[in-house]
Amino acid sequence: MLTGILCGLAAGALWGIVFVFPRMVDGYSATDLTAGRFLAYGLVAVIAMALRSRSKPLPTLAQATTAAWMSLLGFTGYYLVLVFAIRDAGVAVPSLIIGTIPIWIMLLGKPDHLRWQALLPGLALTAAGLALMTNATYGLQNSGGPTYWRGIALATVAMLSWTVFGIVNASWLKRNPAVDATEWANWLGVTTGLGALVLALTAGSPLPELIAHPQFKTFAALCLLSGFGSSWLATILWNIASRRLSASLCGQLIVSETLFSLLYSFWLDDHWPTFGQGTAVILFTLGIFASIRAHR
Repeated sequence: MLTGILCGLAAGALWGIVFVFPRMVDGYSATDLTAGRFLAYGLVAVIAMALRSRSKPLPTLAQATTAAWMSLLGFTGYYLVLVFAIRDAGVAVPSLIIGTIPIWIMLLGKPDHLRWQALLPGLALTAAGLALMTNATYGLQNSGGPTYWRGIALATVAMLSWTVFGIVNASWLKRNPAVDATEWANWLGVTTGLGALVLALTAGSPLPELIAHPQFKTFAALCLLSGFGSSWLATILWNIASRRLSASLCGQLIVSETLFSLLYSFWLDDHWPTFGQGTAVILFTLGIFASIRAHR
């Protein structure tokens, strides 16, 4: 259980990076950012599969099909919508909407033997933290116009997409114990990379234009970092957590993604959290501990 918890928290720390990725480069579209990250993920997955090819079989047609539509739910489709949301509404509020994923997964993935009363403290603390953070952060927004609310709507779509992915992914891993965490991450990576390639060729900027951009080196470095760390490695860690823990506890651990994304955002903006934001972070943390205790 401890290994699963640590892997889930580490995955959240790596996922948090992708919330500030779009703010660290200018002049690249949401499509370019999404395609760049997941092309890097696909490349890492292909290399990893090549190194493991002698000991691991290729996926069956059914497994490959499952990996393809799940990669859309949890990677290319989810992140493309999220990047648009961040461009419209900033980092903080979309990260908070994504932060409700733990609540939905806890509600939908509760083990039959676990009583609702045991989950209520963790759920209440997480909900209170989200409400307080939303209130504190909304007052800092410079815009509340149509673009901002469009970003909120897009972030909601992204949240629904990953909630479905998180529940289905955990169920699939438990039903297929012969496929290890790295193997499944590689299969998801290959299908995600193929989807990113189609996205880049049909809707992305031309390669010469990308290379000519003054921030291309930063863009390429961030794509590699997020493709390797926030995609391939984070997926392996999350697969381990999903296999070792119940869906409801895994859902609570996703709060760490919100915590780290807010931490990175505060660092990028060079300011400390307000009193309300700091209190919300404490509530998030207490919610994680309460949920862990309920599942022991």
